[in-house]
Amino acid sequence: MYLVAKRPVAGGIRRYLCPVDSVARALTWATVAASLSKGVFFSVSVLFFTQVAGFTATNVGYGLTIAGVAGVGAALGAGYLARTFGARRVLLAVTAGQGLALASYLVVRTPSAFVIVACAAVGQQAMQRTALATMIAESFTGRDRIEVRARLRVVTNVSIAAGTALAAVALAIGTRPAYMLAMLTTSALLLVSALPLSRVRGIAEPVDRPQRQAWGRSPFLDRTYLTATCLYAVMTMQFGMLTVGVPLWVAGWTKAPTVTVPALLALNTVIVSLLQVWAARGAHTLYSAGRAVAQAGTLLAMACGLYAAAAHGAVAVMIVALMLATIAHSFAEILSEAGGWTLAFELADPASAGAYQGVSQAGMAVGTMLAPLVVTTTAIEHGTAGWAALAALFLIAGLSTLRLVRWHRGHASSA
Repeated sequence: MYLVAKRPVAGGIRRYLCPVDSVARALTWATVAASLSKGVFFSVSVLFFTQVAGFTATNVGYGLTIAGVAGVGAALGAGYLARTFGARRVLLAVTAGQGLALASYLVVRTPSAFVIVACAAVGQQAMQRTALATMIAESFTGRDRIEVRARLRVVTNVSIAAGTALAAVALAIGTRPAYMLAMLTTSALLLVSALPLSRVRGIAEPVDRPQRQAWGRSPFLDRTYLTATCLYAVMTMQFGMLTVGVPLWVAGWTKAPTVTVPALLALNTVIVSLLQVWAARGAHTLYSAGRAVAQAGTLLAMACGLYAAAAHGAVAVMIVALMLATIAHSFAEILSEAGGWTLAFELADPASAGAYQGVSQAGMAVGTMLAPLVVTTTAIEHGTAGWAALAALFLIAGLSTLRLVRWHRGHASSA
């Protein structure tokens, strides 16, 4: 459905941006615009909040934490809304709503108003992720479904990087109007991202059926799915380890120059962009997905050891250790994502795709929310011992996922 005819390398960009399937094409261009918005927002938002809007770092921290909690519930609720009204309609509504919420940041001046707007923005972003996953689950099957997810991930990474480059202009100018224009751009790009979705055809919308038939099985009664979600929430903490833990570790525990941090993040982006689709193609069955997550847990444990080793030795040795750790971390990321997507799709009841994807996205939101706290209270506060604790956590989560898949296969075959 999503795959195009095999062509020379020259057609590589076209395969990503202009897939044959109309739904995949709409999702791709919507992702480009939305991810450009994220790149700009990630780069300028904190400075805008503190230097232009006048909030303290504490205000911002508390506000975003509360918004993160709201995002967990929003991700869950979006699944049921998608099942009732259709994933595309929900995605359109919350994309437009988040665009308006981002524009509202320009006029908030009190901490309470900031919390309200942050909850609206972060909550609707969480709802977007659920609606997107549901739309993919309902529009594609098998390998096509995982490959669509992988290609969108690549488009997301590259577009965020491009958005960061755009934000550099505002950061270089450094004036209040420049920051305000950058924030307004994030809102405008999100609204633009809704246009391809509004024009797509061929999406299966909900039909009028008895309620018992419409909802299917509840994910809250599915112990296998809930366990897989909890384990993947642990694996999701790797993102906080990279974006929060590694910068703090490099700055506070190593002698490596601070410029090493963006270089490591760029290395991660390149690896994920080049190899995410490859990893997805090798994790399209339940067993291969479980194995991929187990491999990811092992690689994350290795990365933790290398990060810890970067606190010792000469500066050149530290930099090499950090690079090797980032490479292991990046391979773990693409494997865990590919495996996690397959498990989230294949373990779900197709009749309740929205509800199941809502639970999956809520689990990821919990992992993302807890990651900074977990990483800082282990590795950053306790050094090598903390990295060892993180390594054990990721290794146990990865191996437990494979064990769960094996149990599920055996239970299903004997049923």
